Amino acid sequence: MRRRDFIKVIGGTAAWPLAARAQHAMPVIGFLSTRSRDESARVVPAFHRGLAAAGYADGQNVIIEYRWALGQYDRLGALADELARRPVNMIVAVGGEPSARAAQAATATIPIVAVFSMDPIASGLVASLNRPGGNLTGISDLTSTLEPKRLGLLRELVPQATTFAIVLNQTFPAATQQLKAVEEAARAIGVQLHILHASTDEEIELAFASIAQLRLPAFAVASDPFLLTRRDKIVALAARHSVPGMYFFRDYVVAGGLMSYGTDLSDAYQQIGIYAGRVLKGDKPADLPVMQPTKFELLINLKTAKTLGLSIPDNLLTLADEVIE
Repeated sequence: MRRRDFIKVIGGTAAWPLAARAQHAMPVIGFLSTRSRDESARVVPAFHRGLAAAGYADGQNVIIEYRWALGQYDRLGALADELARRPVNMIVAVGGEPSARAAQAATATIPIVAVFSMDPIASGLVASLNRPGGNLTGISDLTSTLEPKRLGLLRELVPQATTFAIVLNQTFPAATQQLKAVEEAARAIGVQLHILHASTDEEIELAFASIAQLRLPAFAVASDPFLLTRRDKIVALAARHSVPGMYFFRDYVVAGGLMSYGTDLSDAYQQIGIYAGRVLKGDKPADLPVMQPTKFELLINLKTAKTLGLSIPDNLLTLADEVIE
C-alpha cells in the first residue's frame, strides 16, 4: 500500500464514526415555542399528526427536542441558540414572530418552519409568500390582523356599549399595529377604547381591576402568545368580575371564556407538521410557499353567557361556527 493511500484509509477510519452517525442517526427537530407545554397540550398532537402524514413519528424515526419560553420573549434567543448548537436538522418555531425571529437570528443555514401571526412579508421574515427565500417558511394564521373584526363582533354582542376595554401586551412585536388597527376600527363604529397594558401577571390583575372599577361593559384580548399562556387566569378574572370578553383563539372559550374569533391553531400546527416532514425529506424552505388559512371560526359559550346574564343576539348565534352549551 502506498503511503498516500494509507493516509487516506487512516483519515477515512477516523472520520467514519461521525459520518456514520450523521447518516444513520434519527433526524432531530428543534421545537421552539413562545408558549408553555401545558397550555399547548391541544395543538402539539396536531403537529404530530402532520408529521405522521409525512411518514414521521417521534421516537421512531425522528426525535423532537422541545424548548418552551413560557411567554417570556427574552428567553427565546438563548433557547434558539441552544437548538442551533445541538445541532438540529430543522427548527419548528411556533407562537408568532418572536419565535420565528429568534430562530432566524440563531441560524442562517438550518431550515426553519414557523407559525406567523402577522404578514411575514411586512415583518421582513420572508421575501414573498410564493418564494420565501432564505431558510424560513411556514404558515401565517393572520391572528394579529383580525383585531378590527373582533371589535366589530363585540359591538354586535353589546350594541348599546359606547366604550370597550382592550387588554394588550405592549411588549409583543405586533402591539403597535394591533393598537392602530383597533383604534381605526373603534372610530369607524363610534366607540371609545380603554387600552390596558398587560405584559406581566400583575398587570393582568390590574387590567381587570380597572375594567371593574371603570364599569366597562366588555373587553377584547389582543392576540399575543404571552396572554395565551395566561388563558385560564384571564378567563377566571373575567368570570370573577362578571364581564363579557372577546378572545382570539377557541382555547379561551373552551376554558370558559365567552366568545372568540380566529383560526383554529390545530389546523396550523398540523400543516406545520406536514411542512416539517417535507423539509426532512429534502424540500428547501425557500421553495415552500407560506401558507395562509382559509377558515375562520366564531365560537360562543352559551353557558358562560347564562352565568353573565347575557342574551346573545340571534345574528351572532346564526354566524357562530360552534356553540358550547
